[in-house]
Amino acid sequence: MQTIHDRATLKDALKGLRARGETVALVPTMGALHDGHLALVAEAKRRADHVVVSIFINPRQFGPNEDFEAYPRRADADAAKLEAAGVDLLWMPSVDEVYPEGFATHIRIADLPDQLCGAARPGHFDGVAIVVAKLLNQVRPDLALFGEKDWQQLAIIRRLVADLDMDIDIVGFPTQREEDGLALSSRNAYLTPEERIAAVALPRALGTAAKAIEAGQPIDAVLRKIGPALEKAGFASVDYVALVDAVTLAPLLHLDRPARIVAAAQIGKARLIDNLAVTPQN
Repeated sequence: MQTIHDRATLKDALKGLRARGETVALVPTMGALHDGHLALVAEAKRRADHVVVSIFINPRQFGPNEDFEAYPRRADADAAKLEAAGVDLLWMPSVDEVYPEGFATHIRIADLPDQLCGAARPGHFDGVAIVVAKLLNQVRPDLALFGEKDWQQLAIIRRLVADLDMDIDIVGFPTQREEDGLALSSRNAYLTPEERIAAVALPRALGTAAKAIEAGQPIDAVLRKIGPALEKAGFASVDYVALVDAVTLAPLLHLDRPARIVAAAQIGKARLIDNLAVTPQN
């Protein structure tokens, strides 16, 4: 596996990968890799001839009081995992390489970033949009893979690629979970043993609610039960719980189209997000 830190070397390496007209998949990450990331890599290997993984902790998607400085950084361990997984190229630029002096461009996607996680984290998805656009332009993959755990992020990236006419297939990959159902996340490392046990209440509450909504129970009544259930389990607060259109993220009062039940809640130092599909039965 080749590890690259500058764009000129990246450009040359990508020419080599494509020399015989072969396909390239990109898996963007912020490092602190876990089995969910490695599942994305395995899927990328099934879909493309070559796999590029990026590791870049993007300062523009962290708010002033968020965990940019504390975010786990495990470059050597991450590189070893990727080499063992058969990745062709690790793209690991510095902040100055991605945002050189004088960088002044912003990307704003209307509506989609302003709700759910975006309401609690102003500017977060603007930062996601600009770094994803840069990574896609730097690597120019045939396809890029993103986990479905952050459903809002996936919806925003799909809109970004469609609106900017990027000829790249955006692949959403199912959320990878622990045996008890907790979604894999780099931020799970913040959980104490007691909080880790309590955290499974989040996917369980969403699963119960999804089944109830699919069975025809009133959506508002079902959603109102989730917050108290999480707080009783040990969560400090619940940012949001909603049933939304799977594409537009518009809140739904009736289950008349493919939907997702989405939630974000704080437990200890970790802000956990999760979502599940909710499917109309008729």
